[in-house]
Amino acid sequence: MADTLAGLPAVRAVALGGSRATGANDPDSDWDFAIYYRGRFDPQDLRAVGWPGEISPIGGWGGGVFNGGAWLEVDGRHIDVHYRDLDDVEHQLAEARAGRFHIEGLIFHLAGIPSYLVVAELAINQVLRGELERPEFPDALRKTAPERWWGAAQLTLGYARHAHAERGHLAETAGAIGTAACQAAHAALADRGEWVTNEKRLLDRAGLREVDAVAAGLTAEPEVLTKAVDDVLELLDALVAAD
Repeated sequence: MADTLAGLPAVRAVALGGSRATGANDPDSDWDFAIYYRGRFDPQDLRAVGWPGEISPIGGWGGGVFNGGAWLEVDGRHIDVHYRDLDDVEHQLAEARAGRFHIEGLIFHLAGIPSYLVVAELAINQVLRGELERPEFPDALRKTAPERWWGAAQLTLGYARHAHAERGHLAETAGAIGTAACQAAHAALADRGEWVTNEKRLLDRAGLREVDAVAAGLTAEPEVLTKAVDDVLELLDALVAAD
């Protein structure tokens, strides 16, 4: 796989990502590869390899830093291939080192993704072909990211309390609780200087699994929902204060 991907036009490096890069995988885990290209990459070149599956155009996964990829089946294994534009990755690395980032909406992610996600991949993924930088978590980002993520969590819960919980909106309140918990987890991990590449183990890593107990007790009564929001805010506040 690495040899084939590295041989595609414009590709300069190939890295193994996901749980297999960190050793957290199980036998059924997907295989995640990132292909780093310089200049113009044509997904048609990947399609021409002949592996069955879905191959998106550049920007097919919503644009932004997560700019597309492919879901493939190779020798009975599920393979994800992510497109990574080296020019953009290097820009996001420079921004992160300056303490700057933005948050993008991305399907499957409650809190969205920070633009430094592609920098986190550089730090965590295993380089299989080519050469890539291996950045440390920037000190400037440790100063700016926690405050921004924590502010987002507070605003999310504050809005949910008045707009939804007090009106007995169960689904909206539950969604806001999950989103705010992920935002607070981002704040805590950024404060610790720990990279995040997805939300799959985000609450576990931050120590926020207690939020499950609050969510499990939700019912559509305003008094139950407002208390739940207040309880979650107290949990998150304790986490951030501890960090």
